[in-house]
Amino acid sequence: MSLAQHLDRQRSHLEAFITLLEAERDTLSAGQIDGPRLTKQAEEKETHIVRLEALEAQRLSAQRKLGYGEGARGAETAAIDAGCLEEWLEFRERALHAKQLNQLNGVLVGSRLAQNQRILDFLNDAAGKALYGPDGQSRRQGFGGVASQA
Repeated sequence: MSLAQHLDRQRSHLEAFITLLEAERDTLSAGQIDGPRLTKQAEEKETHIVRLEALEAQRLSAQRKLGYGEGARGAETAAIDAGCLEEWLEFRERALHAKQLNQLNGVLVGSRLAQNQRILDFLNDAAGKALYGPDGQSRRQGFGGVASQA
């Protein structure tokens, strides 16, 4: 398989991954989170990541076997020699886009977690954290002069 063919295959998987990241972003941005949908997206995301990593390992292995360096310079030189520099540069640009989308989704997850923690903190404060002790008995001495213990 030529480098151009491999990049085409790798880009196809990358585009599917980007589509999934965009769907995940939409799910995370919704007013109410669809937990089962988000779980399914996370599972699909893991599958895509494994596949993309395998394809990248194949490309890098071929690059090494052909005597090119391992870094970006080696990849670019291999692409030039194979006549597919434009495809390589486009792939790298789309990979950067995927990275940015994934980071944004991480920020959205963090924001949701922080929001949920604030809600839990508010509810704990509203209910009175010290209302009951570890033994299940009320810590308050009474409500308006009425004993709270049975």
